[in-house]
Amino acid sequence: MSSAHDHSESEDADLYLTILCWIGLAIGTLHEFLQPLPAGLLWGALAVSYLAGGLPPLRTALHELVHDRRLDIDLLMVVAALTAASVGAALEGAVLLALFSLSHTLEHRSMGKARRAVEALMQLRPETALLQQGDGVREVPVADLVPGDRVILRPGARVPVDGRVFEGSGHLDESTVTGESAPVRKAEGDPVHEATVNLDGILTVEVTRGLETSTVAQMIRLVTEAQAMKSPSERFSDWFGQRYTIAVLGGSILSWFGFRAAGYDPGEALYRAATLLVAASPCAVVISVPAAILSALSAAARGGVLFKGGAALEGLAEVKTFAFDKTGTLTTGIASVTNVVALEGTEDDFLALAAGLEAQSEHPIAAAIRREVAERGITPVEVREVRAHPSEGITGVDAEGPLWAGNARMLEQMGATLPTEIAGLVDGAETLVLVGRGARVLGAVTVADEPRATAAEALRGLKAGGRTAILMMTGDRAPVAARIGARLGLAPDEIHAALLPADKVVLVDAAAKRGKVAFIGDGVNDAAALARADVGVAMGVAGSEVALQAADVALMAEDLRKLAAARRLARRAAAIIRQNLTIAIGAMLVLVVGSLFFELPLPLAVLGHEGGTLLVVLNGLRLLADPIRNRS
Repeated sequence: MSSAHDHSESEDADLYLTILCWIGLAIGTLHEFLQPLPAGLLWGALAVSYLAGGLPPLRTALHELVHDRRLDIDLLMVVAALTAASVGAALEGAVLLALFSLSHTLEHRSMGKARRAVEALMQLRPETALLQQGDGVREVPVADLVPGDRVILRPGARVPVDGRVFEGSGHLDESTVTGESAPVRKAEGDPVHEATVNLDGILTVEVTRGLETSTVAQMIRLVTEAQAMKSPSERFSDWFGQRYTIAVLGGSILSWFGFRAAGYDPGEALYRAATLLVAASPCAVVISVPAAILSALSAAARGGVLFKGGAALEGLAEVKTFAFDKTGTLTTGIASVTNVVALEGTEDDFLALAAGLEAQSEHPIAAAIRREVAERGITPVEVREVRAHPSEGITGVDAEGPLWAGNARMLEQMGATLPTEIAGLVDGAETLVLVGRGARVLGAVTVADEPRATAAEALRGLKAGGRTAILMMTGDRAPVAARIGARLGLAPDEIHAALLPADKVVLVDAAAKRGKVAFIGDGVNDAAALARADVGVAMGVAGSEVALQAADVALMAEDLRKLAAARRLARRAAAIIRQNLTIAIGAMLVLVVGSLFFELPLPLAVLGHEGGTLLVVLNGLRLLADPIRNRS
């Protein structure tokens, strides 16, 4: 919070100095064009204008010169203003400093909007929480909460820290963290994230992470680091600005000799050289890139997408191939019941039997059957003497006698044969679970991992963005991969199955020969492929410190549509950077030509220079109005 406070105080100081500078200029302009003033008042007003407008950039320039051995662009403005004053054009110098001061103030306050869009996350944290102790509840500072504590969350309250629902159910607004616009239902065992809002119900939340390591704390830290990490374009603008500043100072000195040789008197030559100094200053060029990058980073963070710096943003805009891990990325990673065939009785009766048999099993297939039964509101049959048979299935006894469920090996063990009604389900793309009594098969259930609801739409959105290749990579069997790929609209040559981690790296290498590659995974597995890709993307990482650290781009929610939206934002940022550089360089060339060959007045050079700087800043800030949205 102190950082935000310091930035705010600095912006206020800039504003006050700018106002003083303009008051001094106004008095000087009044003397020049309307009413002559006493000499003391005039020179006092101009001195205030020079001091208020010139000391801040001079201080910045001297700091850069002494500590970093760099010539700052601010130095050009101060030198130009002092040069104008030395040749009797003090009012023009005051105009330069006043506009330069105004430009910097508006620039800092505008860029502050981008910074505050992220810092506002800090203010979403509640100061206190309702801690459950024994039979009572006590209000305590959020900073005092530790993992294991349980807090009561009432309707309308913000979640104080990361945790999981211990008791109760309700809907949470997670837009501040994941960018998810629709309320998300939470029940016992579900994770909740700091700064999200409880919309209904009373929840008891068990704290899983302290304040310093919470999701919001990580987001703020990563975005702050991202803003400090320069993209290739930003590094070039810094490199250009430093060397070009030296060239402009040297060129302005040489131009004085050139103007003298052309017949101008020393004062006029100095005035023309000062005009050239202003016209050739690269302020607009240097600010072109960071204005767009910072705005895009902030817009993305508000939409639940974190970029680790401008390099990741620029990289995503240039990606030609998107390579996806299948399990847990394109699919839910959770087995679901896909087909039910009941040979005796109704589907509900058959599922009640199967669920009773699988009631105590920890196997993912058993969990899938139990979820299906719960969703249908079916009560499982009571089964006793349950025994697991590794690699075969499970057996038990109900009111009617022995019962079994399992695969083909269990079928053979029981002396049963596969009914023709079920034979069509055996295609290798789904896991088949048979249920029977002795040699009699009662029915079957197929279970499979299902595509995410947003995956197909997200892939269409990526392909709609231009000539983009999509690859699906998985260690799963080919029939399973083909089934998921077909559901997602992928062609056979876009599906790669039965891969080892090293095989994925080889495929990413091959794709990289055609252009930049992004690999999308969970941020923990497939670390080698994530590291090899030009842009590593981790999804659904809210609350996962490992995943947040592993990727170049982090999708806070498990919604792949945000990747397509993030790419659109990255491409728009790249386009705005190109626009800004065109505007800045074009304006600078026009002003330089005007000052060299058409006797451009210093005030017009100042207006052109500062106007160009403000224009590129405002153009970059347009990205703030384009947060990540789910649209394809």
